[in-house]
Amino acid sequence: MYLGLDLGTSALKAVLLAPDHSVAGQASASLAIAQPRPLWSEQNPADWEAALFAVCDELAAAHPGEMARVRAIGLAGQMHGAVVLDAARRPLRPAILWNDGRSHAECAALDAAVPDAPAITGNRAMPGFTAPKLLWLARHEPEVFAQIHLVLLPKDFLRLRLSGEAVTDMSDASGMFLLDVAARAWSAPLVAACSLTPAQLPRLVEGSAPAATLLPQMARRWGMGEGVILAGGAGDNAACAIGMGVVRPGDGFVSLGTSGVIFRVTDGFQPNAAACIHAFCHALPGTWHQMAVILSAASALRWVTRLTGSADEASLLAQVALLPPEARATAPLFLPYLSGERTPHNDAEATGAFLGLTHAHGAAALGYAVLEGVAFALRDGLLALGGGAPGGRFILVGGGTRSPLWCQLLADILGMTLIFSEGGENAGALGAARLAWLADGGALDSVCRQPAAQHVFTPASTGWAPRYASFRAVYPKLNRLV
Repeated sequence: MYLGLDLGTSALKAVLLAPDHSVAGQASASLAIAQPRPLWSEQNPADWEAALFAVCDELAAAHPGEMARVRAIGLAGQMHGAVVLDAARRPLRPAILWNDGRSHAECAALDAAVPDAPAITGNRAMPGFTAPKLLWLARHEPEVFAQIHLVLLPKDFLRLRLSGEAVTDMSDASGMFLLDVAARAWSAPLVAACSLTPAQLPRLVEGSAPAATLLPQMARRWGMGEGVILAGGAGDNAACAIGMGVVRPGDGFVSLGTSGVIFRVTDGFQPNAAACIHAFCHALPGTWHQMAVILSAASALRWVTRLTGSADEASLLAQVALLPPEARATAPLFLPYLSGERTPHNDAEATGAFLGLTHAHGAAALGYAVLEGVAFALRDGLLALGGGAPGGRFILVGGGTRSPLWCQLLADILGMTLIFSEGGENAGALGAARLAWLADGGALDSVCRQPAAQHVFTPASTGWAPRYASFRAVYPKLNRLV
């Protein structure tokens, strides 16, 4: 039995994975984000720890036999967050999250300090990454920065609490802008540019390797045996890939989570920083991947649900489904840059917008515009990647995949076949559990198989093309105005 823990932005999810690939139990705990100032996004690590105990306590109470048979634990989580700890390994301040945009000036400083950083990291400096956040702390909170004994990523803070060990994996470390991604080792020039030393960073392991052992007091609390392994784990998207069997060159997925992602496994390190594409290590040894990332996907749907006063997302989607084709064709255009944007704009100060609003537009039209705008932004990312899968088929993951309407719209606009499979909503936690299985000696081919397709969405319409052309034309014009 294997336990997968996925520390997302809005919730921590846990799954118990049996050796026959069935899910024997699952639990989740919600999380809140603090936005104390414009562009800021933070969470308290104590909330993550509380969520960890909540889900594991729940599983131990509901599935004591399965928890007793857990052999290894895998960790996945939101990437890029700056968790800074003092000498007693206590958080010095709230964690600065992946969708925080305050460190734009520090990105420019890193570019100047290490001109070949894109070749080293496979990425351009972006405010979402960890390194600019650390430089921001050095400049704006020097009293905090002076006390930093250890820098961790969010999921690795949970590992520290579970095992006492400060470790991260290659995929999550790739998003810090501190890793030599080709060499899979910390980059001395970038670490120095942030006024840090390697001693302040966690030990690096592969995601499928054993990284630590569960503390005895934790094992006793949850009725587990001795010597439970903690795998290296993965950043959220690499974990989703493992969960869906996306492990070989050319394999890929589209994610509709809080953010939106197009993920493609590559046969080597293939940086394309000029297009704002991320090139990261995968969670498996000797494997890399590329990603196009937009910062608002399912989070934009949650936002418009609140904006329109809809009871919940499902009820708004039901209204959208009733819109006739002519109403969709005249819906407002929506730019989904509610938290800035990465691919292809790399603009932390980009803002969202509805264009073409009239008295005739109601909640359904606004809801449709948001679904379409997110799909258009993902098409921008697909074009930046240079196209989709060789076979034209990607797997769908993330909470947004609960909407068949959105999935079909994505298939149309991306121009590729999209596969919905069981487990896609919890792919990160499932991937974490599979990495635990691999760390316990499991074989890649048997552990990381792709799930059977439950629904296939094939491109069926090109009527979106004129609206997409308008969408593409709007951002450069609005960008000059705001």
